[in-house]
Amino acid sequence: MSEQKERVLIIGSGPAGYTAGIYASRANLNPLIYEGNQPGGQLTQTTEIENFPGYPQGIQGPEMMAQLREQAERFGARIVSRVITAVDFSERPFKCTDENDNVILADSVIIATGASAKYLGLPDEEKYMGMGVSACATCDGFFYRKKNVAVVGGGDTACEEALYLAGLARKVYLIVRKDYLRASEVMQKRVRETENITILFNCNTLGLFGEDGVEGAKIVENKGTDREQIFDIDIDGFFLAIGHHPNTEIFRGQIDMDAEGYIIPQAPSTKTNVEGVFAAGDCADPTYRQAISAAGTGCRAALDAERFLMEH
Repeated sequence: MSEQKERVLIIGSGPAGYTAGIYASRANLNPLIYEGNQPGGQLTQTTEIENFPGYPQGIQGPEMMAQLREQAERFGARIVSRVITAVDFSERPFKCTDENDNVILADSVIIATGASAKYLGLPDEEKYMGMGVSACATCDGFFYRKKNVAVVGGGDTACEEALYLAGLARKVYLIVRKDYLRASEVMQKRVRETENITILFNCNTLGLFGEDGVEGAKIVENKGTDREQIFDIDIDGFFLAIGHHPNTEIFRGQIDMDAEGYIIPQAPSTKTNVEGVFAAGDCADPTYRQAISAAGTGCRAALDAERFLMEH
């Protein structure tokens, strides 16, 4: 157990955390980055990234995160692969405690803990992660042009994903566990009017199959009833659209959040309701959830932190 004083503590990694580290380092703030239990964030589970500017040939997710990490270290960011387990924002310096009971007393804190996609809990989801299973149609839909895909979910997000994929894929199955869509009327209308979207109501996914990637899904319809039937659909991509949950549990009661737990920044800045605490990336973004937008807010958070420290 130890206690150390820091000017800037960045909690979380990924595009937001590492970019904040790059900018804070270049401002001679000597930031300390706690990577958390998933160093590099969600992109370390992604294979090819083709929509991040500067990579015309694309890049593997883990490789890009390794490069961002290296860039942050090059300018002086100190990175530790541990988890912050508790925070006290009631007074400055802020008291943050890690999993080994080490205490960091920070003049400013940048929260970049990200968000995690919700999954069905099937073993096959992990087996085929990056090989047909995805939680982001905008990120990975490009790889399924003229192919068959499935989207799981019945809300606005699922309908948006299905519509986006319908513009790329040959056929889109929308797997809905209830007998109705929860999406808004306008979204339902668009989905129903899109010829290459087929809605599978009262359906649940039992599993996925394929040799070197997803080749199909096993579906059960009307599960637990006398009308239950099991069938397969041929798909190349399986997209989860049942929501995300922000990784913000340890900040509850101290930082303003919405009903789902996303941190509410004081736009247009990245300031939170606690002076000296800033939020960047997916933990404060329920809408876009893209690597490039997360990196942008990481930059802004570092600049906001720099100005705060100069004023105080």
